[in-house]
Amino acid sequence: MSPTKAGVESNPTASQDDESQRAMGNVDHHPLIRFIELQDKQNNVTEVEIPVPYGKIAGKWFGPKNIRPILCLHGWLDNSGTFDRLIPLLPEDVSFLAIDLPGHGYSSRVPDGMAYYQIDIISLILCIMREYGWSKVSLMGHSMGAIICFMFAAFFPDKVDLIIGLDALKPLGFHPDRFPLRMAKQVLKFVQADIRNQEKSEPPSYTYEEMIDRLYEGTAASVSKETCPYLLQRNIKPSRKFPGKYYFDRDNRMKYNVIPGWADSINVELAKRITAPFLTVKAIDSPYPGSREGFEQTVAVLKEANPKYEVVYVQGSHHVHLTEPENVVPVVVDFLRRYWHKEADVVSKL
Repeated sequence: MSPTKAGVESNPTASQDDESQRAMGNVDHHPLIRFIELQDKQNNVTEVEIPVPYGKIAGKWFGPKNIRPILCLHGWLDNSGTFDRLIPLLPEDVSFLAIDLPGHGYSSRVPDGMAYYQIDIISLILCIMREYGWSKVSLMGHSMGAIICFMFAAFFPDKVDLIIGLDALKPLGFHPDRFPLRMAKQVLKFVQADIRNQEKSEPPSYTYEEMIDRLYEGTAASVSKETCPYLLQRNIKPSRKFPGKYYFDRDNRMKYNVIPGWADSINVELAKRITAPFLTVKAIDSPYPGSREGFEQTVAVLKEANPKYEVVYVQGSHHVHLTEPENVVPVVVDFLRRYWHKEADVVSKL
C-alpha cells in the first residue's frame, strides 16, 4: 500500500473543514509551538495518518521505519505529545508509534450522537495491526492508555509480545451500588456536550500563557508548566474571533467517556490471561486509580500467573514520563533490552 503522511492524503469520509483546521501547520506560531516543531524535526519524527471509517487516526512515528514499532497510547484528555520527552531518550534502534486516540489531538472525532468508549480502542488496535500488517503488537500506555493495554493483552494474549504500563494498571473497580447513578450522570453530561458540539460554536479562548495555566491546574500540577506545551501542541486551535488567542480543540464529549468499570474480581480473571512480558511503572507521588487495594491485588495475581511481570516504583507525579522522563528511562530501557526483539515483517506506510 502507498505511504500515508500527514498533509499528503485526506480522507473523504472526514469533514474537510474540521480536518484542515487540525492540520499541524494551521496552528498560529507561538514561539513554544515553533520550539516543539523544531524538536520533532531534530528527533526525525514522522507524522502519520491511519484511515478509519470515521476519518483518520493521527500519530507520530519515532525511530526506524522498516521495523514494527511499539504502539503508544496516551491518557485521558492527553494526546501523543505525552511521549515527546520520553521516547527520544529510549534506544534509537527501537521504533515507536504514538497515536492520538479518537477525539484527541489531530485524530478525527466520532460522529455526532456517538459516545466514546475505552473498549472501542481494543478494536482500533486491531484496525491498526491490520493496516500495517502486524501479526503481533507491542504496547506502551500511560494512564487510560495503560488500562487499554491491560485489557487488550487479556483479551488477545496471543497477539501481544510486550506491555509497558505507565502509572496505571487495570480498569477501575466500581462499587455495584454506586455504578448505576454514576453512569446515569455520565450519560446526561455526555448528551449536553454532544448538543454543544453540534452547535459548532467556538469554545472560550485564552492566550497561550493562560492555556498553560489552565492545563496545569486541570491536571492538579501533575504536568509542570514547563511541559504543558507538549500536550497543548496537538490540543489547541487559534481563535477565529480573537487574534492571538486559542481554544481547546479536543472533543468535549471525551470528558464524559464511558470508562469500563466492573468488579475487581473480573480484573483478577483478566490478569490471569496476560502472558507477555509486562512492566508496570508506578509513580510514587501519584494516587492509585480506583484503590490501592485493587491495584495491589491485581499486581499479586500478575506476579503469580506471569513470571515476566514486574512492577517498579519511581519518584514523580502521574505524568512522570513527561515531566521527569529521566526517572522512567532506566527502568524502561532495562525492560526493552531483555524483551524487545526487532520485527521486520511490517508493511511500511512511511
